[in-house]
Amino acid sequence: MDTREFRKWAHEMADWMADYLETVEERPVRAAVEPGDIAKRLPSTPPEAGEDMGRIFADFRETILPGITHWQHPAFFAYFPANSSPPSVLAEMLTATLGAQCMSWQTSPAATELETRVMEWLSQLIGLPEGFTGCIQDTASTASLCALLSARERATDFASNRSGMAGQGRMTVYCSEETHSSIEKDVGIAGFGRENLRKIAVDDSYAMRPDLLSEAIDRDVAGGFTPVCVVATIGTTGAGGIDPVAAIAKICRKHGIWLHVDAAWAGSALVLPEHRWMIEGIEGADSFLFNPHKWLFTNFDCTAYFVRDPAALVQTFEITPEYLKTAEGDRVVNYRDWGIQLGRRFRALKLWFVLRHYGAFGLRQAIGGHIAMTRRLVERMQADQDWEVVADSGLALFCFRWLPAGIADPVRVDSLNEALMQRVNATGRAYFTHTRLRGRYVIRWSVGQTATEERHVEAAWALVRETAAVLAVEAGVG
Repeated sequence: MDTREFRKWAHEMADWMADYLETVEERPVRAAVEPGDIAKRLPSTPPEAGEDMGRIFADFRETILPGITHWQHPAFFAYFPANSSPPSVLAEMLTATLGAQCMSWQTSPAATELETRVMEWLSQLIGLPEGFTGCIQDTASTASLCALLSARERATDFASNRSGMAGQGRMTVYCSEETHSSIEKDVGIAGFGRENLRKIAVDDSYAMRPDLLSEAIDRDVAGGFTPVCVVATIGTTGAGGIDPVAAIAKICRKHGIWLHVDAAWAGSALVLPEHRWMIEGIEGADSFLFNPHKWLFTNFDCTAYFVRDPAALVQTFEITPEYLKTAEGDRVVNYRDWGIQLGRRFRALKLWFVLRHYGAFGLRQAIGGHIAMTRRLVERMQADQDWEVVADSGLALFCFRWLPAGIADPVRVDSLNEALMQRVNATGRAYFTHTRLRGRYVIRWSVGQTATEERHVEAAWALVRETAAVLAVEAGVG
């Protein structure tokens, strides 16, 4: 493809992208396909000759798009948001065009120095205290693995990297029973062994209980284990629980344990000063992360990872063979040494575009708006005896369930709530996901898509109630 043809298709696709964003709410939120439907429409062998871009783009629209769940739909209330924005998309277009590999300062000086600067901006925007230094990782799963590996190396005086885990004794990691599943996966990858992950019970707000954490650590120390890391979560995936960082940090200091704080979703709310109580005590943490790709209008993937001691991070990951040595030496930062991956995308560019386009005020206004509309919905639901708010993060996530009149059997209540969610999702007019809290089936409502407005929340709430009314008649209840 020459640049003339490239220019033509770039204009056409840019028009399509703008049209898509303008009309996405007219599409069903979730793809209405069955497993294998898309694969059946794809050739089983690659093309021998190159194909016309017009045909390729048509196949994208006709074959691929029907199988896409529309995460940018304003009625997407499932999981956590993975919101994007036009400035972020434009930056990604430039990133793809540049095709830069940003593993070191020399391979892309501007990428390295821009990453340093936008991480400093983020630190200021969310109110992190002085002393934290950061880099961009791909996902929270990777950043948390970096934290666990750094904690392991510090606990073994960096011997594990040299000689392996044999002879190091049994090491333990701690998190709440509501912590994201990626931590359990990371614990296995880091060599601790999943059976050495201690899941601490939570309180009524689904936050880790520090008293039980302290007891578990004391028990392990007495049993000959070496406690290495505690993972605190600000905004758990299931219920939005906020672990008490200050109390946990105090326990970690007492035992010399690495404290990692995962604020993947809720961290974006820290742009609002009134929510910074969530990180009270963060100065006692060794590492902290949040995902701009969840709720800061920066498309996937982009995780902000901050550390108190970057030297521990670099000592854990740095390997410099002759072919990676450069003349700049210690005068520059090489972010390849700050994580697992050698190759690095130019992720800082889209974050820079977003921060400059919205500004601090715009970010506060947008995220504050999501929280405000969620708070109003929670109040309405709490005032209705047919509905129960089971967990409320105080932010833009809550868990609820329908309480059909006259039904006391918890198994049947669970079954009706599952049917309610599936029926609502099948309409294509909204999309929810579920979890279980204290064994109960609950529906999660997560607000945070870029284009979501009050009218979308109101329409979804009306849909949920209408669907429940139909189910009540069908089930002979109410």
